[in-house]
Amino acid sequence: MRITADRTRCEGHGMCEALAPNLFRVGDDGIVEPPTDTVGDNDLLQLVVDSCPVEALRLT
Repeated sequence: MRITADRTRCEGHGMCEALAPNLFRVGDDGIVEPPTDTVGDNDLLQLVVDSCPVEALRLT
């Protein structure tokens, strides 16, 4: 699974980074930087996607 971020929708709340700090980072510009590689923990990724308050993340 891969995770993609809609950088125009992201407001930098940081829920993704709080839940999975080893995978996500909110950059200096206040926008999420998702991992570029395929990630295997589908349960964690689904939790992160579901926790985004502006629905900026998607699993592909």
